[in-house]
Parts: sequence; C-alpha cells; structure tokens
Amino acid sequence: MNIARVDLNLLVYLDVLLRERNVTKAAAHLGITQPAMSNGLRRLRELFDDPLLIRTSEGMTATERAQDLQPIVRDVLAKIEQALQPQKAFDAKHSDRVFRIMASDYAESTLIPEVLKRLRHEAPTVILDVLTPSDVSFLDVEQGRVDMAINRFDDMPQSFHQTTIWRDTFSCLISVENPLLADFTLANYLQAQHIWVSKTGMGVGVGITPQDVQRLGWVDEALTKLGKKRNISVFTRHYQVATLLAQEKDLVATLPTRAALLQQKNNQLVIKQPPFEIPPFELKMAWSPLLQHNSAHQWLRRLIVEVAGRVK
Repeated sequence: MNIARVDLNLLVYLDVLLRERNVTKAAAHLGITQPAMSNGLRRLRELFDDPLLIRTSEGMTATERAQDLQPIVRDVLAKIEQALQPQKAFDAKHSDRVFRIMASDYAESTLIPEVLKRLRHEAPTVILDVLTPSDVSFLDVEQGRVDMAINRFDDMPQSFHQTTIWRDTFSCLISVENPLLADFTLANYLQAQHIWVSKTGMGVGVGITPQDVQRLGWVDEALTKLGKKRNISVFTRHYQVATLLAQEKDLVATLPTRAALLQQKNNQLVIKQPPFEIPPFELKMAWSPLLQHNSAHQWLRRLIVEVAGRVK
C-alpha cells in the first residue's frame, strides 16, 4: 500500500471511534456530521480490510485487529501532535548545550570574551566550542554541524542567513621606542617594517605571497589605490602575535581598531590612526537555514548581537 494515497485524517477518525465506540459521539467530538463519520468508518474498513467495530448487544465492540491498532494509532497521532506544538522556549539557565562557533582570531579576541561573560551570568552550564576558520568549511556550517561563523566574509553561500555584528576601522600599534612616532607621515610609514595579520577565509590556509595584493587585504589594497606599497617583514594569522611583535622598536602593526584597543593599557605600545584612509569593514555572523528557527540558536544569536552592541 502506498501511504501517499492514504488520507491520514482517517487515523484521527479511527482514534476517536475506538475511544467512543459510537459513531454519533465520535462525529460530535470531531465536529462533523454522522453521515460523514459513517463514511469515514466505511473507508477505514476498506483500508484495513477489517470491520474494526462490530455492533453487539453491548454496543459497538472493537475487533481484534482494531484492538491491535489502537495503541499504534494513538502513539502516531501523539507524536504528530507533539511535532506540531509550538517549539518550547530555550531554557538557557539550565541548559548544558554545546554551541560550536567558528570565529576568526579577531572575533575571538574582541567579541567572544564579552559573549562568555554574558553566558556565565545567564547560562552558566552552556559550553562554547570556538573553532578557527581553518577547522571549518562552509559545508560544516550549511549542514548545521557548526552553529555559526563569525568573520569578515568576502563571499558566502546565498542560502546562509547573516547579520552584521559591527563595523570597524583600522589603527596602528607602534612601540613607544619606535622613531616613527616622532614624524608619523605616510612617507615614513612606508619606509617602516610592517607586520601583516589576517585570516578572513575558511578552510586550510596557504602561504602568502607579498606581491599578491588582492589576497593581502584591506590595508594593502588601500595603499595600492594610492600607488604605494609597504614593506612587510612578518606574516601572521594571530592578533596576539602581531601585538607582541609590535613592541619591537622597528615594527608596525596595522590592524582593526577594536583589536588595537585591547592594548590601550599596554604602556609599551601607542595606538595611532593610519596616515592614509583605509575603508572600514564589517564583521558578520552567518548560519545555516537549518538552524534559523531553532529556539536555542535564536537565543544565542540575540545574545551575541546584544553583546556586540555594547562592546566599545
């Protein structure tokens, strides 16, 4: 029998009939006419090739086949009813769910610590598993194996949902002993030695070629538009490493302002505005359409957006 040809409403009729053992009462319970219910019983008998209910001196009595069907039909309908109920609200305070978030080093250092503070207060037993871009593919996100990706994206699958976390500008980190501070001009900036730091894409990383300006990112693209080029001595994918290296008196790190501001209490470094214009960029959060309506996921997305709005 092809289930696609079966009117599943008949299971509802059967469930009520087997409980009421009376066509008139069953019809009233479902809000239909008695003839409609009698017709439903006829179709049920044809479907199961069994009379199901037989009139006896004690009223309508279920056949052996009907007695076997009753718990099965009730269980099936109960599961369907449960599936159709509104999704329960996520109980953050008592949940031990693991949320897997792919975050760039930039997002992990500027945003994730503030998210974790909020979680410790509102959801103390929730666990964060923070993955790097090299750990994750777009397929992992698309299939829901990773809850969300937080990064600066050049492109992403059209099926993904996304929202902007914040916009950021660029700043320079320079050692207090760097002679460049005495005359921080574009010409002197270009003569200095620089630290390149970035990891925006997803998947296993590959080495950088200094001549490949398109892959070097925002800072070097902005310089190219001016017909200029900086001298890059070190390539790293970690902002903490860039911060440590910037304390050398002959190196300069140009990085997102929010990452630079993490060092504002570091008396070995000075934060300076670049001597040329670099367009701002957007940090985005992306997730699979499979998780769009998941109550736990919705809760975490709201929390991250709220936290991001308060991070300075």
